[in-house]
Amino acid sequence: MDATYQALTAMLKEMRGLLVAFSGGVDSSLLLAAARDALGDAVLAATATSPTFPAHDLEFAQKVASQLGVRWITLETDELNDHQFRANPPNRCYFCKKKLFLLLLEKAREEGLPLVVEATNADDLSDFRPGLVALRELDIRSPFVELGIGKQDIRRLAKERGLENWDKPSSACLASRIPYGEEITKERLERIAKAEAALHHLGFRQVRVRDHGSLARIELVPEDITRLIESPLRDVIVEACKVAGYHYATLDLQGYRTGSMNETLDAAQRQP
Repeated sequence: MDATYQALTAMLKEMRGLLVAFSGGVDSSLLLAAARDALGDAVLAATATSPTFPAHDLEFAQKVASQLGVRWITLETDELNDHQFRANPPNRCYFCKKKLFLLLLEKAREEGLPLVVEATNADDLSDFRPGLVALRELDIRSPFVELGIGKQDIRRLAKERGLENWDKPSSACLASRIPYGEEITKERLERIAKAEAALHHLGFRQVRVRDHGSLARIELVPEDITRLIESPLRDVIVEACKVAGYHYATLDLQGYRTGSMNETLDAAQRQP
């Protein structure tokens, strides 16, 4: 057995019973698989349902939990009822995480599970992530951070564990596509989801559609930028964005990168 995976399962086994915050992404899938290996049936996977996450992510989470043989539940969060989240300040994620993990802690208590764990990894600490403050306040455990496990190791271990999503592109809350200070609405989230779904359908795996009012700013990995420019797909994508609700579509020449909305924040605004 890989030494890193052995250390992970050993840590989880000491926890006796767990509720795993489970999105269906590769990070939380590996954490759930390791928890299942360490604790058997003393594990519950919980996935948030919200307008801020695409429906296909929920379906995939259910599939992975079923394949791992872990009991799976959903919890509705509906952050749009929270005016602090909806106002979209730079620390927006704090309000989302606080609400979600309070719900998860309550569910864990109902189930008699002593701990809640989540899948932030060591590489995530280099980005602006105000949601981590809420995790610390609530004593939520982050095993990958505690063991210094980063994304590269997670993908490697997920592949070795036989998880089909080991190379699945990173995903994120749809609200992260809206510039800070601009209100998050159900309509904006829906058009982002529709535009991104259309791009995925056309074969683009790593996609972000940043919502700038009537303008969709599309981020793709470099090789896909070339593919888009040199093919008839350009017209198809423009039409798909218009059908989703945008008036204009533009391609970001810097390409895909996580947290591009954070590039507008100064040092003071990056304080959680």
